[in-house]
Amino acid sequence: MNTSAANTDRPPSSSDKTSFLKTCFNGINALSGVGLLSIPYALSQGGWLSLIVFLAIAVICFYTGLLLRRCMDSSPLVDTYPDIGAHAFGRKGRVVVAAFMYLELYLVAIDFLILEGDNLHKLFPAAGFQLGALRVGGKQAFVLAATLAVLPTTWFSSLNMLAYVAAGGALASVVLIAAVLWVGVFDGVGFQERGRLVHWAGMPSAMSLYSFCFSGHAVFPMIYTGMKDRKRFPMVLSVCFTLSTLSYGFMGVIGYLMYGDTLQSQITLNLPSASVAAKVAIYTTLVNPLTKYALVLAPVAEAAEGALGVSKSAPLRALVRTGLVVGTAVVALSVPFFADVVGLTGALLSCTATMLLPSLCYLKVRSKIGGATGMGLETAACLAIVAVGTAIVGLGTYSSVKQIVRRL
Repeated sequence: MNTSAANTDRPPSSSDKTSFLKTCFNGINALSGVGLLSIPYALSQGGWLSLIVFLAIAVICFYTGLLLRRCMDSSPLVDTYPDIGAHAFGRKGRVVVAAFMYLELYLVAIDFLILEGDNLHKLFPAAGFQLGALRVGGKQAFVLAATLAVLPTTWFSSLNMLAYVAAGGALASVVLIAAVLWVGVFDGVGFQERGRLVHWAGMPSAMSLYSFCFSGHAVFPMIYTGMKDRKRFPMVLSVCFTLSTLSYGFMGVIGYLMYGDTLQSQITLNLPSASVAAKVAIYTTLVNPLTKYALVLAPVAEAAEGALGVSKSAPLRALVRTGLVVGTAVVALSVPFFADVVGLTGALLSCTATMLLPSLCYLKVRSKIGGATGMGLETAACLAIVAVGTAIVGLGTYSSVKQIVRRL
């Protein structure tokens, strides 16, 4: 019985299918978001030459997105990322892919709540509220507030509905870039920093952050199966990756020119606190996780609904999704240093889900259906991607662990 992310017992009706434009919004929202805050820091870690690595990772992730689509087209039984793992490697493949995918998405959802709590607490350090005799203040109050804000968005199982939320996320990204640019041009910061050509010691951190920026693969199958015209999926990917790469690259370059090697992990922390544009940037930063949360949690929710057999009951689906949201809030509240762990795990899981698994699954599926064998150009490309992904996972994990240990 299929209990994977988009349960085949509940195929989307034609009215639930998304248009080209709405699919693009969902795709852009899956790729572009909170990574905009850290991309200048990533560039400062690796230096100007790391932009070559950035572009290479963007191209690789675009290509592996197309590989996922080919895997899905190879069998009518394949609808989700775990289905692809099962089609390629059997039950063990499903378990491995599902473990990486759902853990990554759930940790990212938790990280969104932590991010909201940290940033809101910085803006309003004295805020809090009363629950009977219990006073809730500080970051905990804002984590709870963010949880209540995202909860209704998770009840939408239709990608058509999520597309409207996603459009808000895309707009927030544009506003964030414009606000940072405004600070550089009109608020006296300028673009005088020259930066470094290359910083080899920081390259592993840069590669990990670049990989995280393009980690939308876990939701690509759900977006693909929800399209009205699946033949246009390559064009959707082209639009999404082109716009995301341009926005990430532009933000990285202007941020590095503004603050050079003094950049902090989020560029909003460098912006002058008195600037109106800086305040706009910070408030916009708070919008992005709220718009992405439902899309990130949706595959996890659909997998849980399928496993529990409640896919056809709207009230029970809402109950399951509420439980998952409450779970993310509990972890975000109880593990205050979780952001560091999520950073490490996200880099490890994201690179595996975006580079290693699509390439390995495609090679196996192609061999099973009688595709080309031997060392052709496509095979060489997939093996090269596996080698690059393995290097990023190894170096990035080591670098992240080293930084966490140093902070303890």
